[in-house]
Amino acid sequence: MLRADLPFIHLRVHSTYSLAEGMFKVKDLVSKVADLDQPAVAITDNFNTFGALEFSSAALGEGVQPIIGAKVLLSDPEGFGEVVLLVQNEVGWLNLSQLISTAWLVGDQNPLIDQKSLADHHEGLLLLTGGCENGYIGGAVADGQKNLAAKRLTFLGELLSGRVYVELQRHGLHRENTAEEGLLSLADDMNLPLVATNDCYFAESGMAQAHETLLCISKSTTLGDDGRPRKTPHHYLKSTAEMRTLFADIPEAIENTSVIARRCAFAVPFRDPILPRFPVPAGNKMSEAEYLQKLAHEGLASRLEHPALSEVKNDAEKYQVYKDRLEFELQTIIDMGFAGYFLIVADFIGWSKSEKIPVGPGRGSGAGSLVAYALGITDLDPIYFGLLFERFLNPERVSMPDFDIDFCQEGRDRVISYVRDKYGEDRVAKIITFGSLQARAALRDTGRVMGLPYGQVDRIAKMVPSNPANPVTLAAALKSEEGLGHEANASPEIAQLIGTAIAIEGLNRHASTHAAGIVIGDRPLPELVPLYRDSSADMPATQFNMKWVEPAGLVKFDFLGLKTLTILEKTLSLLEKQGINLRLEDIPLHDEATFEMLSNGDTIGVFQLESLGMRDVLRGLKPNRFEDIIAVVALYRPGPMENIPAYIARKHGTQEISYMHALLEPILSETYGIMIYQEQVQQAARQLAGYTLGGADILRRAMGKKIAAEMKAQREFFIEGAKRNNIDGKLASDIFDQINAFAGYGFNKSHAAAYALISWQTAWLKAHYKAEFLAASMSLDYGNTDKLSVYKQDCLDHDVAVLPPSVADSAADFTTIERNGKRVVLYGLGAVRHVGM
Repeated sequence: MLRADLPFIHLRVHSTYSLAEGMFKVKDLVSKVADLDQPAVAITDNFNTFGALEFSSAALGEGVQPIIGAKVLLSDPEGFGEVVLLVQNEVGWLNLSQLISTAWLVGDQNPLIDQKSLADHHEGLLLLTGGCENGYIGGAVADGQKNLAAKRLTFLGELLSGRVYVELQRHGLHRENTAEEGLLSLADDMNLPLVATNDCYFAESGMAQAHETLLCISKSTTLGDDGRPRKTPHHYLKSTAEMRTLFADIPEAIENTSVIARRCAFAVPFRDPILPRFPVPAGNKMSEAEYLQKLAHEGLASRLEHPALSEVKNDAEKYQVYKDRLEFELQTIIDMGFAGYFLIVADFIGWSKSEKIPVGPGRGSGAGSLVAYALGITDLDPIYFGLLFERFLNPERVSMPDFDIDFCQEGRDRVISYVRDKYGEDRVAKIITFGSLQARAALRDTGRVMGLPYGQVDRIAKMVPSNPANPVTLAAALKSEEGLGHEANASPEIAQLIGTAIAIEGLNRHASTHAAGIVIGDRPLPELVPLYRDSSADMPATQFNMKWVEPAGLVKFDFLGLKTLTILEKTLSLLEKQGINLRLEDIPLHDEATFEMLSNGDTIGVFQLESLGMRDVLRGLKPNRFEDIIAVVALYRPGPMENIPAYIARKHGTQEISYMHALLEPILSETYGIMIYQEQVQQAARQLAGYTLGGADILRRAMGKKIAAEMKAQREFFIEGAKRNNIDGKLASDIFDQINAFAGYGFNKSHAAAYALISWQTAWLKAHYKAEFLAASMSLDYGNTDKLSVYKQDCLDHDVAVLPPSVADSAADFTTIERNGKRVVLYGLGAVRHVGM
């Protein structure tokens, strides 16, 4: 008799990570299981564990037991078929990770697990023998190959003693009916337990048609194609009562689902960050922390020898400021356990520079670290520019440091190869990303599958507002766009189009790799996270995406390719050929010719400053100091742009400069009383209310999130601190509100300053070496005819002659020559021959 108190547990569920097949978003799956009063559920996506950590977290949060598994392809000399592997414990998770990783890394489009691999990595795993559609056992029985099925089942039974379950499914399919008697006979002959599963792809039977549409999108076919792939309306998440009724004649198959759930008590764990140990050079008997201190002190001494900072070297008080800041940062970094992280980053950046691979001066909040500057990770003096370490690394809120690093596009892959060679190819990987069906795409794809006229579907799709930064859902668009709502009620066909698109919207449709993210482990990565390989990729990727790879314990490093760095390098190379040896660090930060060019809006090709709108701003601004470039990089964004007219007016004296309080003048004088930077919010909180800079960074984040309870506590703390500075409570509250308004769109000054430096370098080179700079720029846009046309016109505007394409070869480089007293930009090195040189 079936025990009435045992619930049915679903052991075959496909989430949205069964790409373009499963319709369950992870949180929705867990909520549905909880609603069905089922205490556990398995996730068994197709040949992957993409969602394992997300699922573990969501399930435990809802009080549901997660069961981690995957549907995989098991092969032998006679062929292959599907089985389900379920994780019992940590050993099982490590083995599943190894099996799936190996299958992807050495396989092709069908990642296979052979019997030997299973034999080597079977501990801690339960196996379900597969359904009758393509199952390793069930499929063979359905095909009339009972002897093959028996042979395979004997192997599995002996290998995974007591951990093999003969799987039964009843979706109303002919193959299931054909095979069931043979499966029952095999189970009985071999004394193997039975288990009932329902292969679930969607939540309710009414979603079957939407699921058929999703499969058609996946296979590039239409609903009118009789040969299209499809599931039955029974492939949904059934209740315990439904499953008990369905298998009333085999109650033990239901009971065993609970038995399996009790045997699979494992959730993928969250881990603290794990870094590889940095190999301190031989002969240095130092810890990572000691070696970091050594390099940082030596690096700072070298930096302070630079002529631009000579006034610091000769001023004991200023010099002490640098020493004190360095010691504070070092102590914080070491106490937080991040010495190795800084050493790793400094090492591959140092290698890049030694190999003449251009590296950006900094990016993001990392430019606020003096240790990073001393180590050569960044090239911007954070004290000189008023950048804050606590914006990058906050000792009062422990989180991983995160250096985003720009490399020359042409050298980026060499840097990654260096890292792989140094730490081991099996310990370095890219990070997976998932492309999902957004509102407009869901409508267009559904319309194509339904066979609706393209023009009609396209017109409806365009009614959904386009906002890539914050995509609008179809449900929201139906409420906000009257025309779309009218279309939805115009005909049953259009209602079906929109309803189906809503059902599939947001589901994952394909996997790719993150453009910049790299992880480095301290051990072979499958011991931390399963791996995946796209057939077109040159290295493996983690199966967890950016959001979940870090909670799994892996530390992310961003290797970004920035075309502008390549342009700068090519410009310097062209100058070197003419005997002009120039280094970017030698470019002065004050130059009248460059300021004049910027003030005229002559910024074609100038990093961050070449858009039409930005050129208009520069003409009005008339920048005459580097700080203006930092400010305009920070201000030229939706929201802050509203402050540009006031900034310009105050700069030119046509609007009075005012401060909320006299204590803020030293902080805001650089920006004429306008709060532009997040760092100014931190400094204001410290100056007015006695915050530490770390505490002020927490305040800044709270203001950005607008969480009522947290904001109330921060307001009280701010006002009390301000009172200790003899600031009236009412005034303190008003100042808090004004800072809060600014904080909503304040920009990271560290990032703005670092990118402003690249803007300045490109502008200076254009101002002084136009032909070489434009030649280098055109080289990088060789295949972009629209961009080349813009550059050509800019050449003509500056009396720089351009050879027509008709006399140029197809070489991908540009060069410059002197002809008739003019600098000439050539369309290809081969063109030199065409002008008799």
